[in-house]
Amino acid sequence: MLFSELGLMEPVLLAIEAEGYTVPTPIQAGAIPPAIAGRDVLGIAQTGTGKTAAFALPTLHRLFCNTQPSQGTRKRIRALAIAPTRELAIQIRDSFMTYGKKTPLRVIAVVGGVSQDTQVRALRNGVDVLVATPGRLVDLMQQGHVDLSQVEIMVLDEADRMFDMGFAPDLRRIMQPMSPKRQNMLFSATMPSAIVDLARSILKDPARIEVKPERTPLEIIEQSVMMVHREHKSAALAAYLKGVNIERGIVFTRTKHGADRVAKVLARSGFPSDAIHGNKRQNIRQRILTDFKNGRIAVLVATDIAARGIDVTGITHVVNFDIPLEAETYVHRIGRTGRAGAGGTAISLCQPDERRLLFAVERVIGKKLAVRTLDPAIMRDLPAQSAAQAKLDEADREFEEREDRNDNGRRGGPSRRPMGGGRRFDGPGVAYPRSAPAGGRSDGPGMDSPPRYASSYPAPGAAAGRGDASADVGGEDAPRAPRPPRPSTGFGLVDRRLSREFRPSRLPGKGGAGPKSKRAPGKGRPRTD
Repeated sequence: MLFSELGLMEPVLLAIEAEGYTVPTPIQAGAIPPAIAGRDVLGIAQTGTGKTAAFALPTLHRLFCNTQPSQGTRKRIRALAIAPTRELAIQIRDSFMTYGKKTPLRVIAVVGGVSQDTQVRALRNGVDVLVATPGRLVDLMQQGHVDLSQVEIMVLDEADRMFDMGFAPDLRRIMQPMSPKRQNMLFSATMPSAIVDLARSILKDPARIEVKPERTPLEIIEQSVMMVHREHKSAALAAYLKGVNIERGIVFTRTKHGADRVAKVLARSGFPSDAIHGNKRQNIRQRILTDFKNGRIAVLVATDIAARGIDVTGITHVVNFDIPLEAETYVHRIGRTGRAGAGGTAISLCQPDERRLLFAVERVIGKKLAVRTLDPAIMRDLPAQSAAQAKLDEADREFEEREDRNDNGRRGGPSRRPMGGGRRFDGPGVAYPRSAPAGGRSDGPGMDSPPRYASSYPAPGAAAGRGDASADVGGEDAPRAPRPPRPSTGFGLVDRRLSREFRPSRLPGKGGAGPKSKRAPGKGRPRTD
């Protein structure tokens, strides 16, 4: 079957031919004819099967065929396409503009991460096709900038992901002012119970098109796992990438801050890399994606949400720097490689406390992952973090995971970061000498190493003035050195208690009485415990 046999209008066919397409994919061949006829459509297909054209082409066809003179100077919104992420929404907009370039239809996208002023001006000038993310669309509706009462066609793309991200309440708000006579098209990679219920509530006698790939990505992708401790993960990743021929790869992390850290490590190791996540402005994310597509960036470090909708061909490697909390996410991640029947490589770095998550992944994919190891000589040379730094990183990561849930449907609002949380050994206000103190550990030349607290005090059981280990800190009358500033634990309540305990006024030798004083019974002077 050819596109010319699907009944599309001439301007749309000319645009398709200009792009070099002649034969539709299975999802396109199944969805376009009923959509042209005005039926509701339920499309079930994996990412990379041509779903965007499956709804964009019939939408443009129907709008062009039913073009009516505009009432006044402002065009009404006639078609609405909703996507879960900014990148996917922009890709859908670009597809509409490409296939509709020989029609007078106007297409714009409204997404978060950028100023809404330009988007509001475009809406005032009128638009035929609006592509939007749920959060920004609801915001504009509440401000009175968007009127959806005359929408003729509504498309929900990646519906399963929108529910995973917590956008169900927003979708209900968006659909409330629409006409019940509109045409609906819903596309999803999976059909969990929530999507089944949604389809039943909005689709009327839909044409169901389900396309199963001839070979699943799990069968054509080489999968393995590398057991490595947390403090060695970054170095192990760099060592692994140096040993493989990586043309274009994606590294997945669980948190946004973790993505930044990994990208910096890879850049220092000589890999052109950058991170993409929800904390970066939309124009920066677009620049990074463009660099990745053009080959200026070889390794893209991303969170799951930011990577949704990235449509880049030729990805040869996928690395799970963190094992995903949900086993199904693993399948979505490795699906970035192995597209269109091409092979690919997926490797996961698993630390000891992630074994439970690894077992869940293996249950979902139905097989044990092959265990891969680095050369023992390389493993011996891997730089390790200090134990204290690793603990602080873990505390930061736990907080980041809670903070990153803001991406899953929560918008705006003040940061919930606790007071004093997230400070690091080398953070503001915590200065350490460039060289390691006596008894401390040196992290190498030029590294700021935290001192061991015990090095400032006499050794256990040693008496001052005996010429032993205590001699270098003075005799009996010498005041004890004050404790160094205690690094933040990442939890505000504990930090505030510790800060009271170690105030200078409460430290010996600083004009204070040390720890909180208690009055001894029957005595006129206080004692200290």
